[in-house]
Amino acid sequence: MTGKGTGSDSATGTGIRLHAPAPGWALTADVVVVGSGVAGLTTALRCEAAGLRTVVVTKARLDDGSTRWAQGGIAAALGDGDTPEQHLDDTLVAGAGLCDEEAVRILVTEGPDAVRRLIATGAHFDESSEGGLELTREGGHHRRRIAHAGGDATGAEISRALVEAVRERSLATVENALVLDLLTDAEGRTAGVTLHVMGEGQHDGVGAVHAPAVVLATGGMGQVYSATTNPSVSTGDGVALALRAGAEVSDLEFVQFHPTVLFLGADAEGQQPLVSEAVRGEGAHLVDADGVRFMVGQHELAELAPRDIVAKGITRRMQEKDAEHMFLDARHFGSDMWEHRFPTILAACRAHGIDPVTEPVPVSPAAHYASGGVRTDARGRTTVPGLYACGEVACTGVHGANRLASNSLLEGLVYAERIAADIAAGSAEDGLHARVPEAVPHPEKPAHPLLAPEARFAIQRIMTGGAGVLRSAESLATAADQLQRLHGEAREALDENGKTSEPGVDTWEATNLLCVARVLVAAALLREETRGCHWREDHPDRDDTDWRRHIVVRLNPDRTLAVRTTDTADFPPTTRQPRQAPPSRPQEQ
Repeated sequence: MTGKGTGSDSATGTGIRLHAPAPGWALTADVVVVGSGVAGLTTALRCEAAGLRTVVVTKARLDDGSTRWAQGGIAAALGDGDTPEQHLDDTLVAGAGLCDEEAVRILVTEGPDAVRRLIATGAHFDESSEGGLELTREGGHHRRRIAHAGGDATGAEISRALVEAVRERSLATVENALVLDLLTDAEGRTAGVTLHVMGEGQHDGVGAVHAPAVVLATGGMGQVYSATTNPSVSTGDGVALALRAGAEVSDLEFVQFHPTVLFLGADAEGQQPLVSEAVRGEGAHLVDADGVRFMVGQHELAELAPRDIVAKGITRRMQEKDAEHMFLDARHFGSDMWEHRFPTILAACRAHGIDPVTEPVPVSPAAHYASGGVRTDARGRTTVPGLYACGEVACTGVHGANRLASNSLLEGLVYAERIAADIAAGSAEDGLHARVPEAVPHPEKPAHPLLAPEARFAIQRIMTGGAGVLRSAESLATAADQLQRLHGEAREALDENGKTSEPGVDTWEATNLLCVARVLVAAALLREETRGCHWREDHPDRDDTDWRRHIVVRLNPDRTLAVRTTDTADFPPTTRQPRQAPPSRPQEQ
């Protein structure tokens, strides 16, 4: 059945919506997919192939999402001697005890055929001299199982192939559109979305797409930090929308910081160039200013340890040496290998005055990937009927406390296919073509105060200082107080004189960033241990007795956060009531 969430006590929405003009235009579809990365476009293509009227909504152009920036590749057991079971083992180790094993098993067993279908769609991966796929290694993998394209341009090639397929099949698309809020009917089921189209085109301004199924594939929320590998559009819009709609989110405290991001200076902000893990997979070494390989002896895989371990290792060495960055040394590659295997990275380094052929590359960790997100089941269904989530915006249970390198593209691919199959099955059973959902009217008054555009930079500084690679009760409590102050000022202006910042892309994005930042900090404060990419300086040990479980958060109608933990590490939780989290004061959202 389409869109029936599992394990939920939040089947109704919060009534909280962004302040925005009433929709001035509308479209009708069977399914609306929000996002145009590998997850969104794969879902859309499979839905269209099943005969469903499908509309793709994307914040920029079709090829402007996070997928195009993926350098390393896509992981799957495609090589000789490799097996899904070995891929599963590596994923579970990286996830530090919080992966849902069944979700991972789905990923690794369905993954190889999903990659083959991607190739059949038109994606071209690099081949060896024997004619098979050329596979490489990345951190946490014990085998070469990373398929790549154009050396280090895998995401760009996947995006090209999927965008081309979407255009060939003439799927309805709405580009340059920021999704605002979920529409629901009188029974609390999904009825579509509201969105704002930026610029000129067939549609302009605020409108709506009415559909009984909505798939969030909006990517990540890296822009909540000052330095990130994420594009500027990654402002947590999908997670914020889901929270306002009453959906549950999980594991938001597990933000993966990529260990090797090109260091552009202590004051650098926004999207930073990534130096792919595949560079280390091909033999590059992490060294300090004295040329010492400091990862040797810290883990059996040294530079190829899981990302959380490498990021921590770099951060520790930076502290020890009172340095702002470390170095990645791949001078031994020579110019030919750099030019043919890593042309994109070579060009990015040289554009910033660094030549990796002749000098070590300065690197430091930066926010990269959200392992948590909107909680889903094995078919991508959230706790709101009719609302699905896929890709980085979702929390399927695959990544646990730390994503294994190059599993993200595969997760988007595999779970997109499962979502499309579920929607198609529900359509056949429920006759969705005949049902145009009747949305509850948009509230006349603004239900959520909007932040001023400049609040975005304040949020980023707060999060970088208090909830970055290194965290403590003190730093997180300070961050929580500072975020509350930002929200309180906006609420005060609204309550006293009914005014809020003018609706617009900048104010909506800032408001979404505050929403996800507050949830992230609340979860990070509650988890009093170090696990995966969540590193608490005041709780340096992993605590499986009390914390081998997930933190689940939803937004109450009064804007407080309902925070609970699951009984076990199984994900998603069952319909049984989970153990309540330790007492904590409600947090206004």
